[in-house]
Amino acid sequence: MSHHPIVPGFHPDPSICRVGDDYYLACSSFEYFPGIPIFHSRDLVRWTQLGNALERSSQLPLTTETPSSGGVYAPTLRHHDGRFWLIVTVVAAGGNVLFTATDPAGPWSDPIPLPGVHGIDPDLAWDDDGTCWVTTAGGAQVRLEPRTGQTLGEPHQVWSGTRGALAPEAPHLYKIGGHWYLMIAEGGTERGHAVSIARGPAPDGPFEPCPANPILTHRGTHHPVQNTGHADLVQAPDGAWWMVFLGVRPRGGTPGWHVLGREAFLAPVTWEGGWPVVGEIVSGTPAGPFMDDFDLPRFDTSWISVRSRQATTKERAGWLTLHARGASLDERDVTFLGRRAQHLRWHARTLIDPSQGRGGLAVRLDEDHHYEIEAGEGRVRVIARIGSVRTVVAEQEVSAGPMVLSVQTGEPRRPGDPCSGPDTLAFGIEGLPALATLDGRYLSTEVAGGFTGRVIGMYAATGTVHFDWFAYDLLEETPSSSR
Repeated sequence: MSHHPIVPGFHPDPSICRVGDDYYLACSSFEYFPGIPIFHSRDLVRWTQLGNALERSSQLPLTTETPSSGGVYAPTLRHHDGRFWLIVTVVAAGGNVLFTATDPAGPWSDPIPLPGVHGIDPDLAWDDDGTCWVTTAGGAQVRLEPRTGQTLGEPHQVWSGTRGALAPEAPHLYKIGGHWYLMIAEGGTERGHAVSIARGPAPDGPFEPCPANPILTHRGTHHPVQNTGHADLVQAPDGAWWMVFLGVRPRGGTPGWHVLGREAFLAPVTWEGGWPVVGEIVSGTPAGPFMDDFDLPRFDTSWISVRSRQATTKERAGWLTLHARGASLDERDVTFLGRRAQHLRWHARTLIDPSQGRGGLAVRLDEDHHYEIEAGEGRVRVIARIGSVRTVVAEQEVSAGPMVLSVQTGEPRRPGDPCSGPDTLAFGIEGLPALATLDGRYLSTEVAGGFTGRVIGMYAATGTVHFDWFAYDLLEETPSSSR
């Protein structure tokens, strides 16, 4: 059975709402700009990105002080009183803030600060008399005037999950039938991740936990999707209920390495005795290949940069131009334009003109974990940064002029070995043998830590570097790629 995400690649913390026959979904984006991708669907399994809610620096002022896996955490997306509301934590840039829009494709407002809302993972819910309630991780709750950002009264504590459970977070509050339900994630966002729920007579409780908690977890199982948690509920027009949640697809030996980050999954929900029962994952539609020849004046909505996009232009017709800032991907101000990797097996290529500088094609997790093939100054190099070690793995002299750089994933070096990584990455110049093939486990969350996944893209290290096109193609996955 396939278990494809509904939104593959690093798209964690999904939050969903429905307006008529249309579903909208938002995800975390951390240190990448623009922030908070917004998706649309009519059937819950096929999703199209409409844009990004935070596409102006006034909305998302990320700087080099923002660490990787910092930035934008866990949005909640809701529709109320004819408007879309997006509440989110922007770590190290003002705490909790609120955005509004009449169209989910944008434009979204500048942030409304919420100085009285403390904690991460804020949720929004309105009761029958129009009072707005905000609940944050750990069970803190306060009433809010959402148009001004002012809190009403003092915060109070509501249900915070299983006693002693790690990291009660991702609260969502719902009025369903005659009860108010408070759903949370707990157990940490690693293999112990889970979803639990409680219900009560009012938005502020008192809440009684579901006797079958956790209602969703894959811990201690051989299920190919692990770390399941951080969920949100939505009701379809036909009355059926569904849950979106994050999960990962680990591969390789022990302990299993996930490289795409936490992805968005879908499962049906039924109700028994007034409690939700979560069914098996419903497979989404796999993402297709991607090609950008940079002929259009605007960037495709899927392109993201590290913290800002100020040195990325289209000043040469039909080309992408990157002006170097930081000297390498080790730097927080590197000039980089990339896309989330969305498949376990893929092949990416770009045509680069390095005649005015030095740059290349990279696979990035953070400043301390990335691989790249770099062209310029008459040579091509494959570079690996793993923790505190940075090394030139291979080097080759080349003639001046444009060339196609390539990176391709492959099977692990020792399939079936408990110490084998999830995949390999081969770097080279198109039409020539690979310059180097590197172990993929070092670009995984289990090695690097953090909350993101692999991002593939182009960068500039010195001077000005031009790129004519970028292509991302799917490769067939073999059975040996699974644990």
